[in-house]
Amino acid sequence: MQRRNFIKLSLATCATLALPTLSKAVTDYSKVSFNKSTYDANAPQVLMVFLYGGASQLCGNLTNISEIQSKSQSSYSSYFRGITPTTNNFWQEAGGLHMEDMLASGDMSIFRTCYSKVRESEGNKSHGICTNQNQLGSFDETQAGMITNLSAILSNEGVVSEQSVMPFVSMEGSSNFYASGNTVIPSYLKAVGLDENFNNPYQRYVRYWYQYTDEERQQSGYNKKDAEGFDPAFNATMNTMAQKNNTNVKIKDAFAKREPLSNFIESIKNTSTPSLGSDSYPNNSTFAKKMESAIKVLAKNPDTKVVTINTGGLGGWDDHNDARNYVSRSEELFVTLKSAMAHLKALNKEQNISIMVFGEFGRNVNLNSALGWDHGNLQNLYVLGGKKYFNHRGVVGETEVDDTGSVNRLYMKPKSGSYSFEPLSIAATLYKIFGVTNPEVLTDGNSAIDL
Repeated sequence: MQRRNFIKLSLATCATLALPTLSKAVTDYSKVSFNKSTYDANAPQVLMVFLYGGASQLCGNLTNISEIQSKSQSSYSSYFRGITPTTNNFWQEAGGLHMEDMLASGDMSIFRTCYSKVRESEGNKSHGICTNQNQLGSFDETQAGMITNLSAILSNEGVVSEQSVMPFVSMEGSSNFYASGNTVIPSYLKAVGLDENFNNPYQRYVRYWYQYTDEERQQSGYNKKDAEGFDPAFNATMNTMAQKNNTNVKIKDAFAKREPLSNFIESIKNTSTPSLGSDSYPNNSTFAKKMESAIKVLAKNPDTKVVTINTGGLGGWDDHNDARNYVSRSEELFVTLKSAMAHLKALNKEQNISIMVFGEFGRNVNLNSALGWDHGNLQNLYVLGGKKYFNHRGVVGETEVDDTGSVNRLYMKPKSGSYSFEPLSIAATLYKIFGVTNPEVLTDGNSAIDL
């Protein structure tokens, strides 16, 4: 990633949803109750993995597969070349064996009944609205994002301050996790944009035109200038000019902090991953590299409270047709998550660092004529690590098939009497582990998940 693109990423992250709307709500944080003792005991850090496109829940739930196959428009068994349920009804060929390993070691809980009764009653299964609401933690799309809310709360409580280094990090660019609504937060709370290679936007290089070779002059971006390294004399000159010529104290502070931030990112970049043996990260996987880098940030820097990433490198999850790649994509997702847990364990960080994996919704379960699935309402939530504050309960929630009588409307839903929750409860859970005792005041009355 070129420096200019890196800066664009950071600016986009900080300016998410800056476009005007008719009205945007201002969050009333005075209603939030915070328990500092809970925060101190948990010392939480969270990696949020969002499955954009609406991932099918079937990789983690083949409980109802016999009925689904008998009613599906197209044959599962002949198309997917293997749909084998594991002991806990995971899809073996789609990452199920890795899920079983994490379940057996007490590293993971899977909630099979993340289901929105509100959306079902309104017939809402559209990408934009569901993504926005799940990342905001509210059905009110004018509200601030869940990470913006968390940052404001932690700042109000003195947990995060201007001295904090990269408290919030986005490895996905802009998203509604960081939407501001009309909530005004100081710049130090806004997310820092990083990529999996830790390209460093704070480094300063100097090189004159005549120092380039003809070949380098022809290259867009002049990538080779990065090899010149940091120029201390140039840096000192620029910092002196900034302090002398700027009257704005915050600008002066920004210049002063640039070099420490540059050095800090370089220190993370140069941190090696412990030997993980058979649990090593998959080779040649952009997503695995991104996960490895995210774990390094969290483990190296206790100031970082939340990192958000997407599953770029695997492909999207909007499998309306030709869904066969869903299997290999899910396999790569879960082998990488298992590697991430091994990484955390090697660093003795699995107690306070957790990983939460979810998306905007699930899929229906009719394999349609295009050999894919249309939008559904039931999804899985995967929770890993965070053993200080999560009591891993294995598989939670039972499902049944909702046969509407139309083959194109064949869904899964929570079984009558089974524990289920709205997607907004994911945001409530995040707030709760960070010490908020009444998270439902931010999530339209939806309480934290029973963990």
